[in-house]
Amino acid sequence: MQKNLYLIIISFFLVSCYTYQVKKVDASTDNKKESKKRAGLANAIPTQAESISTESQNLSVQQTPAPVNVQEKLIPGKNFKIDVDGKSYKIIVDKWESDSLVAHAVSNPKKILKFHKGQINSEKIAEKRFSQPIADIITVLAYAGIGVLIWSIVR
Repeated sequence: MQKNLYLIIISFFLVSCYTYQVKKVDASTDNKKESKKRAGLANAIPTQAESISTESQNLSVQQTPAPVNVQEKLIPGKNFKIDVDGKSYKIIVDKWESDSLVAHAVSNPKKILKFHKGQINSEKIAEKRFSQPIADIITVLAYAGIGVLIWSIVR
């Protein structure tokens, strides 16, 4: 019984509610904004031919993905997980020096890392965030463990 209790306590120290999550662009809100713009343009332009040409221009704009600026994503002072030339790094961003990122490793703060913004894969930049579902799972497991402990003591 005592070994199980130690195992449970150690497992709580190993579990973290913080995970690295890639920010995703919400396309549904962009589509709603574009449809409102098209509706406004259709009401403002009286001829049907002009409204069709503006709609086709809006559709071509939607199909091309917006370029992601790495410097805007990587904010100084925050934790990130980045992919540089096929290798993954967990870093804390210190600053930007023109086109170079100056950061230090999470596990070793004395180790300074420098990357050019062209080396960083912008699609795999993950920010460290609080994960509510993981926190809820840990809470339920803690309550269940307490319940089992009380039940075993009373029995």
